[in-house]
Amino acid sequence: MSRVPLRPLARILSARQKGEDHKAIENENIHQRMLAARGRQRQMAEGRLLIASICFAVAFSAVGVKMFALSSTEPREPRTASSASKIYAQRANIVDRNGRILATNLSTYSLYAQPHLMTDPENSAVELATIFPDLGVEDLLEDFTGKRKFLWIKKKISPEQKQRVHDIGDPGLLFGPREMRLYPNGKLAAHVLGGAGFGREDVHSAEVIGNAGVERTFDAFLRDPAQENAPLELAIDLSVQDTAERVLYGGMKLMNAKAASSVLMDVKTGEIISLVSLPDFDPNTRPNPKVTLDAADNPLFNRAVQGVYELGSTFKLFTIAQALELGLMNKNTMIPTRGPLVWGKFKIRDFHDYGAKLSVTDVLVKSSNIGTAKIAIDIGVKRQKEFLDSLGLLTATPLEISEAAGGRPQLPPNWSELSAMTISYGHGIANSPVHLAAAYSSILNGGYKVEPTILKNPNPERGERVVSEQVSATMRDLLRQVVVRGTASFGEVAGYEVGGKTGTADKPNPQGGYYEDKVIATFASVFPASNPRYVLIVTLDEPSENSGAKPRRTAGWTAVPVAAEMIRRIAPLVGLRPVIEPGPGFGIVQAKGSSQ
Repeated sequence: MSRVPLRPLARILSARQKGEDHKAIENENIHQRMLAARGRQRQMAEGRLLIASICFAVAFSAVGVKMFALSSTEPREPRTASSASKIYAQRANIVDRNGRILATNLSTYSLYAQPHLMTDPENSAVELATIFPDLGVEDLLEDFTGKRKFLWIKKKISPEQKQRVHDIGDPGLLFGPREMRLYPNGKLAAHVLGGAGFGREDVHSAEVIGNAGVERTFDAFLRDPAQENAPLELAIDLSVQDTAERVLYGGMKLMNAKAASSVLMDVKTGEIISLVSLPDFDPNTRPNPKVTLDAADNPLFNRAVQGVYELGSTFKLFTIAQALELGLMNKNTMIPTRGPLVWGKFKIRDFHDYGAKLSVTDVLVKSSNIGTAKIAIDIGVKRQKEFLDSLGLLTATPLEISEAAGGRPQLPPNWSELSAMTISYGHGIANSPVHLAAAYSSILNGGYKVEPTILKNPNPERGERVVSEQVSATMRDLLRQVVVRGTASFGEVAGYEVGGKTGTADKPNPQGGYYEDKVIATFASVFPASNPRYVLIVTLDEPSENSGAKPRRTAGWTAVPVAAEMIRRIAPLVGLRPVIEPGPGFGIVQAKGSSQ
């Protein structure tokens, strides 16, 4: 903008020539300058007023929105603000196949201390030791009078404990809200669920992370907000699991066993309805593993999944089923059983002398090692190995439990012809009870391979065929005969047509060789045998039935009665109604003396 001079020379000279007053020109220019300055001041004032009006309108709108938001929310007590980021534990529930809660979340509190704020550390230490007996007065007092400004006392406490701590009245004892994992059924299905603990944490909250079992396997799913807290549905039936645990515990004590396990599996779907490992633990207070203990003596050790054992004569089912499938023989083929069977410097013997020959059926019914070994010779090493592999017996336990990877079978380093003979009757190879349950289901369900699963999956895809329908039916009939007239006679349960095979294996000695008086007793059963629904595996570690003059350790005396009692109790729970089996000669017959 150009500035007009107050005394323009040209106008002044012209005014003097005309005799006019040249000062009027200067006054006029001063007036114009004043008018221009006043206009600029007015524009600036109007701009400031506009900006102030806009700011006022924005502030008023923000206050209105905030007031509306406050009016539409639930009233809450104010909390002290903190710059630290809060951790929220949003973990989905775990339920059984019927939707009953197995694992859920519980809001609780943690207890921590800020010693520099405490008014009476000595009294607080004494009172806390009274409330929490596992805490020592001396240790607490040392922490309270040291240089630390923060320390955890208890990561989770009950409402009653919180109130008692509050009554101490020390301002240095503080509480932090947190969410903990709760297993409302205590020890029930402990080895399936595994347990959970705290990960990243502060005084506000903590992450809940799975540290074993399905809690660990499905940790990402359970923590995923995208799932909208949809529950994890297991195949486990809570009622069946409870009954199985009670019966197995009683059987373990009655048979003087040091440990036990059981697996109940749906033969068509592979769903595990019940899985028990004893001794067990409470996942609410999951203990720390003790490195001084043998793994098998640790209550955290899952015997049904991690435990691999020589399962003895239960393997004879696989040998005979393969021989029938290959067409090498039929169930009536006679097998030489005169013993002992000598192979190099090794001798294979039977538990009893069964004479010169037995039919294939009686080889299984009477549980002849010699007969089974000779059948294995006809099968051959290569074909035996391929068949067992097709049943999943040569790979790690395929189950959605974090510990399952440790259930790797123990195989012979050199699978020789002698290995094939001993493996045919369950020696020289070690598998988990879950392995055995899946393999039995695959043979007995019509011949289709099933994959074991702990998840609810009522309609799985049908697996590949491992044996024919005819062979499957034959093996079911043979297992039924084992119970009716063989080594598993104590397994008879009226109305439920139980079939099964016993297995008694000497327990390996860690120092080498085998114990003379310690065994692993197993009973692999199926019911109903004519139309199979479930396979049940019961395994006892070092059982001994002592009611007679001498201890009896075989599966027929130990594992079989326990399994029978379990079937008797759980069959009604899974919807099976007892059926009266027709006896010999049942049906319509012609009366004596009548004509045709």
